[in-house]
Amino acid sequence: MNDTPPIRELLSRLCGGEITAKDYVGYFLNEYGEELVFAQRGGEKTARLWHSDAGWQVIRVGDHSIRVDGPLEGVITVEDLIIHRAEATWLSSCLSASRHLRPGQS
Repeated sequence: MNDTPPIRELLSRLCGGEITAKDYVGYFLNEYGEELVFAQRGGEKTARLWHSDAGWQVIRVGDHSIRVDGPLEGVITVEDLIIHRAEATWLSSCLSASRHLRPGQS
């Protein structure tokens, strides 16, 4: 018998957030060893993003959360968090892959 917990349980422990079988999940490890966890629950308008460099505080994200036109011109942000291009690419992919789970999206 395999006693390895499912990936959702491992990611939930890692970020301290609730992640269940109802969530589309993603994980990213950047070049600096910082970890990011993404979870989109079916029926919710926004997804949740946790970043180890931001103290694992949950950030609500949606299709228009990734910005390059904020106060720091040319810097990519999600809410008040500065992210690298690779992180933005990964997050964009997660948002795209889970779009069908958000109400009113297709």
